Amino acid sequence: MSDHVRKTVEGGVMTLTLSRPEKKNALTDAMYGALADAMIQAETDDAVRVILFAADGDAFTAGNDINDFMQIATSPTPVTDRNVFRFLHALAAADKPLVAAVTGLAVGVGLTMLLHCDLVYVAEDAKLSAPFVNLGLSPEAASSLLLPQIIGHRRAFAMFALGEPVTGTQAAALGIANAALPKDEVLAKAQAAAALLASRAPGSLKVTKRLMRNAETLSAQIVTEGAVFADRLNSAEAKEAFSAFLERRPAVF
Repeated sequence: MSDHVRKTVEGGVMTLTLSRPEKKNALTDAMYGALADAMIQAETDDAVRVILFAADGDAFTAGNDINDFMQIATSPTPVTDRNVFRFLHALAAADKPLVAAVTGLAVGVGLTMLLHCDLVYVAEDAKLSAPFVNLGLSPEAASSLLLPQIIGHRRAFAMFALGEPVTGTQAAALGIANAALPKDEVLAKAQAAAALLASRAPGSLKVTKRLMRNAETLSAQIVTEGAVFADRLNSAEAKEAFSAFLERRPAVF
């Protein structure tokens, strides 16, 4: 495991905790690799019935580490061969229930991964956003398909194109989350839900989840988005956006 992803298994629940609080749990390639490895292992481990995503500190995740983004853009390794896409495909392929406990920021993939989760609990004052266009990029994690399905085209477009955030309370009202709670109650609620799922018939849960979603369609969308994302990552617009972010100035497109 990465030093910044902590894995525990108890009572049939594998908890994957993002633990880079000093960087608001911004995700690096190594962290994506650890998450992907754990999820793939969980699918064939009968001791694991549910996966719970949580985070240390005051943010769920600020999204991709910008420095990693900039390194990927100049690397000869295709972005679609990176660990992030292993993680995204693991989300799409997951047969076992996925639960998330979200407090603070959930930016970019911090939001889009929630669209693959079966139960999501958020803090009332959490802030969820998908500012891909702000960074000269494009949606990922099949979010261009899933987010409009959940909240409608216009709201989804505003989140993607304008970078409009939603609070935890709004996320629950829109159907992105099951419930919005005081932040000190979020993890306990998610843990209780995960424990309850772990007590259910695992075979029945698996087929129910398969009937409710099409993993092949989601994976195909991730591939399509990945090709566009890779192109955008090397665009002049993305380079300007990253430079502006690091220089703390508005981007000029």
